[in-house]
Amino acid sequence: MEAQEKSKTKTNLHPRNKNREQYDLKALVKVNPDLAKYIKTNKLGIETIDFTNPIAVKLLNKSLLNHYYGIQFWKFPDTNLCPPIPGRADYIHYMADLLGKDNNITCLDIGIGASCIYPILGVSEYNWNFIASDIDRKSIATAKKIVSSNPSLKDKVDFRFQKNKNQIFKGIINEDDKMDITICNPPFHASKKDAEKGSMRKVRNLTGEKIKKAQLNFSGMVDEMIYEGGEKQFIQNMIIESVNYAENCLWFSSLVSNERNLNRFYSSLEKYGAKDVKTIHMTTANKISRIVAWTFQSEEKQKQWKKK
Repeated sequence: MEAQEKSKTKTNLHPRNKNREQYDLKALVKVNPDLAKYIKTNKLGIETIDFTNPIAVKLLNKSLLNHYYGIQFWKFPDTNLCPPIPGRADYIHYMADLLGKDNNITCLDIGIGASCIYPILGVSEYNWNFIASDIDRKSIATAKKIVSSNPSLKDKVDFRFQKNKNQIFKGIINEDDKMDITICNPPFHASKKDAEKGSMRKVRNLTGEKIKKAQLNFSGMVDEMIYEGGEKQFIQNMIIESVNYAENCLWFSSLVSNERNLNRFYSSLEKYGAKDVKTIHMTTANKISRIVAWTFQSEEKQKQWKKK
């Protein structure tokens, strides 16, 4: 019995993650009946969904937000990136641990996307306040609709449009802004070809089958997934820009998909005078990722900031 209980727990997820247990598909179908048609039985005789199917994945995540977070309205175009809820929730939980305080948190989400996922999770779990930026006006409009349609999110998100695609913090952070942390799920790929390769690799991991072409199971438009130079250049630019906003923000952070990029980031952070750098490893399902967080504040200033 004990071994059976252990197998039901996704032990790699953060202890406070609501999805540490195996998905309760019956409960999820109850809040979203459309999910039922995408449930199948795998080789082990366990009910699951087809994670290679973008529609099934989106319905699953929509159901998770409804059942566990009380989000009734979560609607955005199928062409936009559909975020996996457990992994995104882990990012928020680990950043809450890093900040070490429970109230009056302001978080800047770089690239909110149409799904508005980080504000949803940050507000639902910790009642954080958000500044949310994006380079796409349609994504901002869609995210605004999600916020306005869910009473729990009302007045918790300040949306800001980034006019210059080559800038990250400039044009978003105002001179008098004070925030505790920035978060970002950066564009991982340097080209459309790289994105297609990544999707095929994901499907191979899920099915064990070799394929020549794959549909993106988490969708995603070009601006959400592709940046010249990939995540390596995007995060490098973020590090360089963050120096100019050291007094506006306590911690800066980003997801890092490719572990080989870490040494480049560490060298840059040392060069630009980061006082403290944290690397937090995360594992969700068959995906390994990590968060890199840095601050320009001394240990003493960090303590003072926490008291504010």
